Amino acid sequence: MMQSRPRAVIEALRARIRAMEVGARTRRDVLPFGVEALDAVLPEGGLALGALHEVAGGGTGVLDGAAAVLFTAGVVARSQGLVLWCLTRPDLFAPALGQAGLDPDRILYAEAADEKTVLACFEEGLRHGGLGAVVAEVARLSPTASRRLQLAAETSGTIGIAVRRWRRQTDAADFGHPTAAVTRWRISALPSAPLPVPGIGRARWFVELIRCRAGECAGFIVEACDEEGRLAVPADLVDRPAAARDGGCRASA
Repeated sequence: MMQSRPRAVIEALRARIRAMEVGARTRRDVLPFGVEALDAVLPEGGLALGALHEVAGGGTGVLDGAAAVLFTAGVVARSQGLVLWCLTRPDLFAPALGQAGLDPDRILYAEAADEKTVLACFEEGLRHGGLGAVVAEVARLSPTASRRLQLAAETSGTIGIAVRRWRRQTDAADFGHPTAAVTRWRISALPSAPLPVPGIGRARWFVELIRCRAGECAGFIVEACDEEGRLAVPADLVDRPAAARDGGCRASA
């Protein structure tokens, strides 16, 4: 009898902790994509605010890297407030960000000498609490650095996105290593839809959710962000079965 009482107390405490964790997850704000298929695979129906997320190109080429940047621009375009963008090279094309919904007047650029300084600016921006979103372009992201960033985001409630831009194949070596990011995305450029007349159709991407805390991985073919930062399901794929649209990627994260 003496042993059963402590065991019962411990189980009761565990139950209370689980209830508190569920409540915290329920209250956390999210930023939905507005695309049913994408939002359905995210545990809270959208990208968690007050959290760190990772976005990378599907390869080390320029096209996939640009797709990852524009995907990120579309996400933060739908946040409220100024966006701090930390980078080492001033090679962003503002009109392209504007076409993805992110008004250049909302962006504060922090150009740093190296990635260590970029990460420091990233963390300070997340801790500030007065920004709509913080983005940092980094080739590498260590588990320790990602935990600091995740904690900073949780403290302020600001969404943080680490864009993994690689200029050399060796820079991508650690992308498969675990980090504290809540989600990890990989964006690959696809041929645009053919038009009945000469011209270039709306860009298409293959968007892969390759890690999602408490969720599953998934892959989708989508049309690139519009002037409001929103993705869309291509018209020729809307009526297809879900497995055909997302490529059938489903695995525990």
